[in-house]
Amino acid sequence: MINKLDLTVVTRQSIARDTVELTLHGFKDINQIKPGQFIHINVGSESNHMLRRPISIADVDQTTGTIVIIFKIIGAGTDLLSKVSVGERLDVLIPCGTGYPIDQISVNHALVIGGGIGVPPLYYLAKQLVARGVRVTSIIGFQTKDAVFYESNFAQLGDCYVVTDDGSYGHKGYVTSIIDKYSIDYFDYFFSCGPTGMLRAVSNQLQDHNGFISIEQRMGCGIGACYACVVPTNDDTNGFKKICKDGPVFRANEVVI
Repeated sequence: MINKLDLTVVTRQSIARDTVELTLHGFKDINQIKPGQFIHINVGSESNHMLRRPISIADVDQTTGTIVIIFKIIGAGTDLLSKVSVGERLDVLIPCGTGYPIDQISVNHALVIGGGIGVPPLYYLAKQLVARGVRVTSIIGFQTKDAVFYESNFAQLGDCYVVTDDGSYGHKGYVTSIIDKYSIDYFDYFFSCGPTGMLRAVSNQLQDHNGFISIEQRMGCGIGACYACVVPTNDDTNGFKKICKDGPVFRANEVVI
């Protein structure tokens, strides 16, 4: 069930270049949130920035009743959101979309692959997998050293490889190159989130493995009513899926990207 609430900003900090982390409080049914789901935030008022911004949930703390979101400043809306003050209240829809169905599958070793702002939702996923006794190997990719975040967080959960496009930190290249370099092929499932090109490359390279991808895309309503965010399926009988409602998480071979 999607709730429309005002959440209070508890903390705000810059964690990498143009990358902001917010901790929010005020959602009582926090245990409803599944890894891979997102919140839809109203960042403006009246005629300014009328469309909400979908932002993935990076972490959930059941003890404090808080959630963490991470976003990159890429336009006027996210720039405005990056300047909110501690104590300010944000109008959000929560929780939105489908999450990774880890309660419905059997996993012993998971490969987690994230790129850029697709990294955040995979952190909460990795934490939940580890809590279930699953071994997790993470590959996280960024453009450059200044854009890297949460490396130590993922490293606490298992093996973690960092890749940068320009080689200024970690391994140089793409996330897919790490799979070949270290012969990572002994996992049960892969879980990936990031730019479309990266998701396509990962899905193609790992087509013989079971996996799930999460698609990043701007949205309209965020609840499946407006058909502004659709993706074609590989099933001719279904045609299209709504990213905001049917996704953003899909089986790797379920949609055409």
